[in-house]
Amino acid sequence: MEWKRFLSIPVFSVFLLMGFVYFITVFIFIEDWVGLQSSAGILNAMIFTFMASLCLFSFVVCVLTEPGYVPSPYVPDVEGAAVPLHQEPHSNSSQLRQCDKCCTYKPPRAHHCRICRRCVLRMDHHCLWINNCVGYWNYKAFVILVLYATIASIYSSVMIISCALQKNWNFSGRVPMKIFFAISGAMMLGLSITFGTLLGFHIYLISCNMTTIENYEGIRAAWLARKSGHSYRHPFNLSVYKNITSVSLSLSLSLCIYLFLPFQSHKLLSNVLLIRYWVQTY
Repeated sequence: MEWKRFLSIPVFSVFLLMGFVYFITVFIFIEDWVGLQSSAGILNAMIFTFMASLCLFSFVVCVLTEPGYVPSPYVPDVEGAAVPLHQEPHSNSSQLRQCDKCCTYKPPRAHHCRICRRCVLRMDHHCLWINNCVGYWNYKAFVILVLYATIASIYSSVMIISCALQKNWNFSGRVPMKIFFAISGAMMLGLSITFGTLLGFHIYLISCNMTTIENYEGIRAAWLARKSGHSYRHPFNLSVYKNITSVSLSLSLSLCIYLFLPFQSHKLLSNVLLIRYWVQTY
């Protein structure tokens, strides 16, 4: 069950980190800076609470949403599909592939996850912190989570810096408070840089219609192409606009499936529809 993914130390650590950052930002730094009873304090607390809620919701969605698995009995209805998967078909050989590990049909851009022990559609990577693979159906939720976490971290850093600047640090008895401010500020700046870098990297991947795995494979392919005197272009790179809208289309399609199908049947049908789309497109 998807809820068992919460029974993980990294997932529990993320919840603890979210709670700690929210507590020190709202009840220590905003309270110490302008006070929670003032209009400015209430406004800043509401803004940060809203961003923290978005982070928490996106994180839960990433953990619970299936990334998109290949149904074990599924074989696409294309020319050459009647040939057994362990044999090389005469046509569409690039479309009919079999995974060596789980022995199921392997559609384009699918990769086998050693941890999940299944082939994941458009697999980006297996994320330890959500105890789940990042694939076709939860990739946008993952990117949105990183976006909200970046904004929230920067906002918290601004609150810490603003609170520190209005303090009088000449009083010698506040050495522990100085250490607390320094550690909190360094932690939030580190989180801001980490999430910001990760967000920028995935914005680049989206603009090129690549996954993290395909990016590393593309680096090697480009090196081999230059070595042989050829040029390399990512085969799934359509255009920046089409690449970005393809991620938005995945959300719209998955939303329609979740709204109009029963809970147990939407997973199989959504994955089958996606595989058929890829087989016809690529």
